[in-house]
Amino acid sequence: MNKFVILDRDGVINKDSDSYIKNLEEWIPEEGSIEAIVRLTKANIPVFVATNQSGIGRGKISIADLKEIHHEMSNTVEKAGGAILDIKFCPHHPNDRCECRKPEIGLITQILSENNLKASDGYFVGDSDSDLQAADKSGCKAVLVLTGKGRTTLINKPKYLPVFPNLLSFVMSLLENGE
Repeated sequence: MNKFVILDRDGVINKDSDSYIKNLEEWIPEEGSIEAIVRLTKANIPVFVATNQSGIGRGKISIADLKEIHHEMSNTVEKAGGAILDIKFCPHHPNDRCECRKPEIGLITQILSENNLKASDGYFVGDSDSDLQAADKSGCKAVLVLTGKGRTTLINKPKYLPVFPNLLSFVMSLLENGE
């Protein structure tokens, strides 16, 4: 088995905002999230990001600003000794009915096919119901973290899902227990 981890961005790697993360000043890592990615990297577990960014479709953020945020996120992780192998994002408005906006699995499918990965070997860590649905539909193991919208999502989550306080606690469990 070749484990890998796909992460949602807002609410998992960085603080979430109902008014969207629109620039570098608003991109603030969740406590322990950078360390978690570093630990995965050092354990040879590839890390990917799949994130809905409807702020683009809503005209709240430009693609250039989003790329700047992702560049900063990747650099922050690299400076700490980790790596994010790829970042896939959906720029569409929810009304666009695209195949890439979670809970659809287009972003996950791209990651799987481009990296020759088997869904059942992977974990998808998210804080929202759409993240968990996408994980289930794709065949990845769904993991809920209580950062971001996680506490609200917990109210309606299926009882079988593993739940962790944050990304770092999930990673520590994964590395200690192997599953």
